[in-house]
Amino acid sequence: MTDHQIALSDGRTLRSYDTGPADAPLTVVWHHGTPNLGTPPAPLLPAAARLGIRFVSYDRPGYGGSTPLPGRDIASAAADTAALADALGIERFAVLGHSGGGPHALACAALLPDRVLAAASVAGLAPYGADGLDWYAGMTDSGIASLRAAAAGRAAKERHQQDHGADYDCEFTPGDLAALHGVWSWFDTVVGPAVAAGPAALIDDDLAYTAPWGFDPGRIRTPVLLVHGERDRIVPAAHSRWLADRIPTADLRTRPDDGHISVLTTAEDTLTRLAARATR
Repeated sequence: MTDHQIALSDGRTLRSYDTGPADAPLTVVWHHGTPNLGTPPAPLLPAAARLGIRFVSYDRPGYGGSTPLPGRDIASAAADTAALADALGIERFAVLGHSGGGPHALACAALLPDRVLAAASVAGLAPYGADGLDWYAGMTDSGIASLRAAAAGRAAKERHQQDHGADYDCEFTPGDLAALHGVWSWFDTVVGPAVAAGPAALIDDDLAYTAPWGFDPGRIRTPVLLVHGERDRIVPAAHSRWLADRIPTADLRTRPDDGHISVLTTAEDTLTRLAARATR
C-alpha cells in the first residue's frame, strides 16, 4: 500500500492510501468511521485481492495527514472523493463506508451519480432530524449525550468532549468486543492514532452528523447496499431501515445477532455483493 499527499484546489491537502494495482477491474473507495484514520480495512484486503478490487481511501479532513475543514458537512465528502479519484486517474468506482463513513459514502452516491457504480453503508447513520425516525432511540446513554452536545453546537460539543472524553469499550456488545479482540483488532491501528491527535476531527464529524447533510438520500439512483446489526446501540438498525424506505435502489440486510463491530465479520460478503452491484 502506498500513501500520497493530494493538493486540493482550496489549498488543503488530503492524505490518501492506494492498495493498487491501477488496472484492477474495480476500485472501491473506503470511508472510515469516527474516530479513525483512513487506511483501508486490512481484514478485507485478502477478499479484495480475490475479487480484483483496488481499495483506495483518505483521511477525512482533520484526521491523520489531511488538513482540517471546520464546518464541513457530509456532502463535502463527494468533492474530496472526486479529487482523490482524479489524482489517482480513476474515472468510476464504488464506495463503502462503516459507521460514520456510511453517510459519507451515500454522499458520493447522491452527488457523483456519473462516477459511483454502487455504494454500501455498514452500520451507518440516517440524517439528523429525519422525518419519521426517532434518531436517538436505542443508542447508549453516553452516545446520546455526546451527540446531543454536538447538536447544540461547537462550544457545547467541545465542553462535553473536554469533560467526558470517550470510553469506547462501554459502547460495545460482547460480540463487538470479541471481534475487536480478533481479526478486527485492526481498529487499534486506526483509532489509537486518531484519538492521540486530539478531539478536533471527531468534533467536526459529530457536528456534521447532527446538521443538515447537504443532500437528500432519497434522490440516490445508484445501487445501494445497507447492512446493519440489530444489536447495534451505537447506531441503531432503525437508521438503515429509514434509509432503505427512502432510497429507491436500496437493498437492506440486517443481522439479528450482530452489533456495531461484529457486523463486520460478514464484511467479506458485503464486499462481494458490492462488487456484484458495481459490475452489473
